[in-house]
Amino acid sequence: MKIVIAGGHGKIALRLTRRLAERGDSVVGIVRNPRHVDDVRRAGGEAVVLDLEHATVDEVAAALVGADAVVFSAGSGNSATAARRDKMDRAAVVLVMDAAEQAGVRRFLHVSSINVGSADERGIGEGYTVYLRAKRAAEEHIFTRDNLDWTVLRPGVLTDGPGDGTVELTAGDRVGPRNARFDQVAREDVAAVLVALIDRPETAGRIYVVIGGGTPVEKAVEV
Repeated sequence: MKIVIAGGHGKIALRLTRRLAERGDSVVGIVRNPRHVDDVRRAGGEAVVLDLEHATVDEVAAALVGADAVVFSAGSGNSATAARRDKMDRAAVVLVMDAAEQAGVRRFLHVSSINVGSADERGIGEGYTVYLRAKRAAEEHIFTRDNLDWTVLRPGVLTDGPGDGTVELTAGDRVGPRNARFDQVAREDVAAVLVALIDRPETAGRIYVVIGGGTPVEKAVEV
């Protein structure tokens, strides 16, 4: 398959690129910084330099032509302003979906957050609240896209460990959890789950929450 990853230099994205490339898929990572191109290539993919904060639908669609699936794994970063969070964590998602529809790519996977329904919980913190609201708004746009076979993955707190190959994967809903959860999950395991979801078109139209657990990824995704 040909998979395009928006946010191709992200920590999940590079792990996903390596996994897909190792099994023979063609991977294209959309990156903002030209200095990140070599990192994507070292992971086994090719890179397209596009700034999703300023790119047009036509420019993004050109990068998606011929793809079998698009994964949105871009993010605003921990120190981003509220304006940039909105641009990257909401508006860029809409941009990529518009481009996918224009390019005729139906399969769309979105990396969201476990706590999208918890932005107004006490003690969350202002920066995290803004981030969660943007993520929630992005999901609301996703749910309206009848021309896309979308899947939303909501990971727990991300870690950089090697991963266990096992997770706890549960079906979510469009409201999201009412209380914030801080269960951890390795980025490596999130990448493995994304590969499994890409391979299963029957997961379209579903929302999944993933945290660390004891079920092998392949079995967990069968639920």
